[in-house]
Amino acid sequence: MRELTYYIGVTLDGFIAGPDDEVDFYPVTPEFADMLGTELSDVQPAFVRAGRGGADEPLTRFDTVVMGRRTYEPALEQGVVDPYSHLRTIVVSTTLDDARHDNVEIVRTDPVSRIRELKAEEGLGIYLVGGAGLAGVLLEEIDRLIVKKYPVIAGSGIPMFDHGFQPTHLHLDRARTFDNGCAVLEYTRTR
Repeated sequence: MRELTYYIGVTLDGFIAGPDDEVDFYPVTPEFADMLGTELSDVQPAFVRAGRGGADEPLTRFDTVVMGRRTYEPALEQGVVDPYSHLRTIVVSTTLDDARHDNVEIVRTDPVSRIRELKAEEGLGIYLVGGAGLAGVLLEEIDRLIVKKYPVIAGSGIPMFDHGFQPTHLHLDRARTFDNGCAVLEYTRTR
């Protein structure tokens, strides 16, 4: 069975973005960018992969990406209808019009059922980009977490998960630190 992995950058105080979706305050150094580009190239948007000469690199961890409307809209505003063209793209939204690209599927109802269907298919893993509301709805389906914990305090913004009180236990599998002060923490769900 395929796994759903929530891969996300977060501040020390638990925010994935500022109140107006800002993410430009995360420090990225060449060493850190190199790690992201080599170890986690599947999760990079297509233009980033192409910019580093890796547009045609084979997929190693993920072949599907899932995101909410607010995560998808910045690309649409730039005229990019398939920001992860190297992955099968699922957008969960009750308000978006039909998909504007054959590779993009809009899920309007019951994202949990759709994720369960995807997990039952053959293939590589499923990458959950965000956002917080979708991560909260899919919390029970998340098998792995890869958290880039940046040395930044935001003060307010969009939380990592938007859901009610629901203690969920995870096991730390790997922890690494980088020259930008970021700790990359990899967890698996304790079931």
